[in-house]
Amino acid sequence: MNELPATTAPKVGFFGILGAGNSGNDACMETVLTYLRAAHPDAVMDAMGGGPPERLRVRYGIDAVPLYWYAKYEARTSGLAAILLKVLGKGLDVWRAAAWVRRHDAVIVPGAGPLETTLPVRAWGLPFTLFVVALSGKLFGTKVALVSVGADAINKRATRWLSNATARLAFYRSYRDTHSLAAMQRRGIDTTKDRVYPDLVFGIPTPPYQPGDAKTVGVGVMAYYGGNDDRPRAADIHASYVGKMTAIVSWLVDTDHQVRLFGGDSKFDWDVADQIMAEVRWARPGLEPSSLTAERANSYAELMGLMAPVEAVIATRYHNVMCALKLCKPTISLGYSRKFVTLMTDMGLEEFSLSADSFEVAQVIEQLEAVKKRHAELRQRMADRNAANRRALSEQFGVLSNALFGADKATTAKIGSSVR
Repeated sequence: MNELPATTAPKVGFFGILGAGNSGNDACMETVLTYLRAAHPDAVMDAMGGGPPERLRVRYGIDAVPLYWYAKYEARTSGLAAILLKVLGKGLDVWRAAAWVRRHDAVIVPGAGPLETTLPVRAWGLPFTLFVVALSGKLFGTKVALVSVGADAINKRATRWLSNATARLAFYRSYRDTHSLAAMQRRGIDTTKDRVYPDLVFGIPTPPYQPGDAKTVGVGVMAYYGGNDDRPRAADIHASYVGKMTAIVSWLVDTDHQVRLFGGDSKFDWDVADQIMAEVRWARPGLEPSSLTAERANSYAELMGLMAPVEAVIATRYHNVMCALKLCKPTISLGYSRKFVTLMTDMGLEEFSLSADSFEVAQVIEQLEAVKKRHAELRQRMADRNAANRRALSEQFGVLSNALFGADKATTAKIGSSVR
C-alpha cells in the first residue's frame, strides 16, 4: 500500500477481545488510541471487538462492530438452533472480517497475547479470525500491525499454524518482551525486522504514588483453570487454586490485615472473588465488613484507583500484576506462563515470581513479609523501570507513525504521564 496523500484522513481499526470486560486488553487499546489522537488527530478510528459495541462507543468514543455475528443470539438460543446459528456465523464472520479490514488503511492489534495460548483457546475461535484479518490485510493492501503483543510456544498444531501464518502476513510486528520474540524465532518466524517494546499498559497514565496502609493488602484473583494443554484437569486446577487463595486471604484477615480482592476480567473473575469472600466470612462470622472487600473495577483507571491505597499486592492475572508494578507496589506474582517471570525480571522483582500451579501458601506469606520489609528499595526499582518503559513506548509510536502513515517524524504524544 502506498503512503497516504497528505489530504487523506487515515482510517484505522482496532481488532481484538476489546470491550468484553478484560481491563488489561482495553487499556492496551486505550494507550494506542491516545497516541493516535495526539499524533494523528485527523485519523478516523473504529473497532471490531469481543464485547458489546455500545461499551466501546460510550467509553472511548469510537464506532464498533462485534467480533462474532453469533454473539447477539448467544443468550437467546440453545440446542440445535444454537448449533446451526454458530455454524452459519462462522461462515458469515469470514466475510464480515474481510469486509471490515478492507475499509481501513491500517488495522492495529493492540497488545495482549494473540500469538500465545497460555490460557484456553480454540483454534477456530480468535486464532482463525485473526488469521482472516491478517490475510485480508495482505489481499486488500491494509497494513495489519501487531503492536507489543505477547507470544509463546503453541503445542496444538492447527492453532500454531494459524498463529504463525498470522505473524507472517502482518505488515508490522513488535513484542512486549524478549521471551515473546524468542518464542516466535523458535516457531520458525523470521524476526529480523521485529522489535521488542514494553507492554502497552505501561502507557496508561498513572496516579501519583501512594505508599498505602501498612496493614492493607490487595489480592488479585482469577478464574484460573490452567492453560490450553490442561483442559482434562481444568476443574482440579481451579479448585486447588481457589483453595490456596482462600487460605492466603484467611491468614491475612487472621493477622489483622485488611484485604481488597480484585479481578481483571469482569466476565469471569468476580465470581471467584465472591466465592473466596463468602468462604472466609462463613468461617469467621464475626469478621468486620471492612476487613475483607471485593472491589469491582470496570476499567484500568478504576483498578488503579482501587489498588492505590494498599501497601502490597498478590496477584494472578497478568495485567493485575502489571497494574501493581505501575503503581510501584511491592508485588508477588502468581503467574501461569513465562511472561510473568519475564515481566517481574524486567521490573527488578524476579525473586517474587511464583507459579499459579505450584505455589504454596506458606511460600506466599514468607514472600509477602519480605517485600514489605524492602518496600523503599523495590519502589525505586519499579519507578526507574516505569520511566524507561514510557520512553520506549514513545519511541515505538514514532516508528509506528512512519510505518503505517508515512509520517517521518516522532510523535509528540506524552505516554503514561502521571495523573495529577
